[in-house]
Amino acid sequence: MTDRTKGARLLPWAGPDGKRCYLVTDGTGYLSRLADDIESVQLGMAAELLGHAADMLADHRATCAQLRYLLARMSEALTDVHRIAESRGARLPEGVD
Repeated sequence: MTDRTKGARLLPWAGPDGKRCYLVTDGTGYLSRLADDIESVQLGMAAELLGHAADMLADHRATCAQLRYLLARMSEALTDVHRIAESRGARLPEGVD
């Protein structure tokens, strides 16, 4: 299945073994609304993490362990945001890349 398969939505979570999950839908069902809600939570968490990162980077007392933890969480958030952007981009009308 390609990312641009008509009606297939890349979901904002991974399946077993980290594989991509797709939903074939018209975009109005329960799972579509659940995916929308999860995307909203993931984007909100990423925004909060950016604020936390700015605070921590300004704090010269931050330890290597704290910065490493921050980097791990930011990597997770970036993975989520990238998946959301890819999913939404794939659902744009033809010719709107």
